[in-house]
Amino acid sequence: MNIVPEPLSGGSSLAQDYMDHYEQVSGFYGGNHRDERSWEHRVKWLDQTEEKRINRKALTACLRLYNERYNGHDAVHKSLDLLEREGTLVITGGQQSGLFTGPMLVVHKAITIIQAAQEAERRLGRPVVPLFWIAGEDHDWDEVDHTFVMDAELEVAKIRMEREEGPRTSVSCTPVHAEQWNQALDEMQELLKDSEYKSEIIHLLRSAAATSTGLSDAFAQLMGAMFGKYGLILLDSSDPDLRVLEAPIFEQLIRHNDSLGQSYQLAARDMTGLGYELQADVPENGANLFYLYDDKRILLFRENGVFTDRKGLISFSESELLAELSQHPERFSNNVLTRPIMQDSLLPVLGTVLGQGEISYWAITRYAFAEMGLQMPLILPRMSFTLVDATSQKYLEKYELTFQDIHVNLEAKRQDWLAGQNGIDLDERFKETKELFHRLYNPLLEDIANLQPGLVKLGQSNQTKILDQMDFLLNKTKASLEQQHSAALRQWDFLSQSIAPMGRPQERVFNIFYYLNRYGLTLLDDLMSIPYDDSGIHRAVYL
Repeated sequence: MNIVPEPLSGGSSLAQDYMDHYEQVSGFYGGNHRDERSWEHRVKWLDQTEEKRINRKALTACLRLYNERYNGHDAVHKSLDLLEREGTLVITGGQQSGLFTGPMLVVHKAITIIQAAQEAERRLGRPVVPLFWIAGEDHDWDEVDHTFVMDAELEVAKIRMEREEGPRTSVSCTPVHAEQWNQALDEMQELLKDSEYKSEIIHLLRSAAATSTGLSDAFAQLMGAMFGKYGLILLDSSDPDLRVLEAPIFEQLIRHNDSLGQSYQLAARDMTGLGYELQADVPENGANLFYLYDDKRILLFRENGVFTDRKGLISFSESELLAELSQHPERFSNNVLTRPIMQDSLLPVLGTVLGQGEISYWAITRYAFAEMGLQMPLILPRMSFTLVDATSQKYLEKYELTFQDIHVNLEAKRQDWLAGQNGIDLDERFKETKELFHRLYNPLLEDIANLQPGLVKLGQSNQTKILDQMDFLLNKTKASLEQQHSAALRQWDFLSQSIAPMGRPQERVFNIFYYLNRYGLTLLDDLMSIPYDDSGIHRAVYL
């Protein structure tokens, strides 16, 4: 493999400044996260605040039960044994539980978490374990019910799992039945090209589905199959056993809800005041907590000291909500702004791996951490990759294109190449012809106007029709030229779809199993061998 830094534009401006101009935004993150000393400072604080977090033994016992079901690798048991010991630290990060793990960035995040933990352990000389936080409590089914692969026609094909009618509960609690799995699996099997690895890949996917009741179960099994051997601990935020342990933290989130809300508002004003866009909603009366009512996950707000929802379905005073928490902790869950607080209250988090959007909305929590007696962990940008296969490399060389060309000006390059195939610049020739036509026709219209003013409108209409016919002929000529060079243009299409599908970064579209089907599961080992980098820069991986 050849690894080449290839910066991609776009994304959050705050995250970009975090990675490239940290000194400008360090205040949003509570200190210097991009300094060698920041690791030592964080470790010292974690050691001093051990008693503030949930009991390690109780937490580890909960995680053992979960990982034994989905991720029972020996290396995971070793990580859990270490986590149980005081002094062991954690590198964490998470994602929603997408269909067949969702887009490739999920895998890239897991790789970053594992490598960051290895790097921290080497740097600090003490145990650091990797943990992946599965955001199973989220209820936005439309964000996780699909994935993409490239089909035989070089089109991006979408595989989607329809949700059965019913309340919009958390993804982890949304049932997926055998016929739903079979339909999605059959589509995947049909779309993946035949290869020496296909039977192994399909067997892995079908095995995960066969023993899963929902997307999160299958997600955990697939992540365990890919990364369990590296000791990656899995945690499902919707795990009811975990929710019992979280109850004291939810209690604090409820008791401090007003001041927490004010802290989010203040941070949001700081960010927008400097021209940064907010990556999460920060309503003035938001409680930033969800409550499960009648199997529906609904967002809570504060209205005159009462916790309620937008539709007025429920209404709790603070004492009533605390009583409900005591009886039914499983009915409570976090939103994006309280999840960082929950994570830090549960785990000895040395650092958290975040994508660009996450880096931006974590800035909204800058004062909330202090309000809860916490300090923000180190923010570690997720590693970002595009896989460039041998065929793509051959076409890049053939047409003298760069990786950046694919993302920035591919269509212009394509048109330039096509125009050069017959030695005629069609656009320029037709442009010259139109200009010449205008020079000849406009004086004629003036003469007609002097002779018979009533004919001017007819002359102008005639002029427009002639120009339209020129455009029609130009388009027909281009279409004929494209037909003559259709085989070559399909190679251009392949470059576009493989490197920047749908005009987006590859890692945000394609599913990892599309590539594992081509290269085998050892591709994961190859990706794991890429040197760790916390700069956040995108890298092209030439396979």
